[in-house]
Amino acid sequence: MEPPPPASGYPAPLGTGASAQVASELTDVLRPWRAKFPGVEVSEQAVIGSPAEHLVDASAHAALVVVGRFTHGPRPGPRVGLVTLKVLHHSTAPVAVIAHG
Repeated sequence: MEPPPPASGYPAPLGTGASAQVASELTDVLRPWRAKFPGVEVSEQAVIGSPAEHLVDASAHAALVVVGRFTHGPRPGPRVGLVTLKVLHHSTAPVAVIAHG
């Protein structure tokens, strides 16, 4: 069985090329958005570890941090996840919370 990708919270196995694959997939996902909004500067990074900690660290050099919030699920109404909550509390840059789901 293949290990889950780093985005799931599990670190990629070392030496498998998983990091390069994740970086390539990120580039592919962002390609249409870059084409649609060519004037928006994007810094793309594929990292392993706590998403909240990486976003808070990156906020020190960001003009804006964009995070999401769920609009559906087992509980009714909008809700904010743990990553978004930590970024809201600890970011040194403005934070935009975008609904998705």
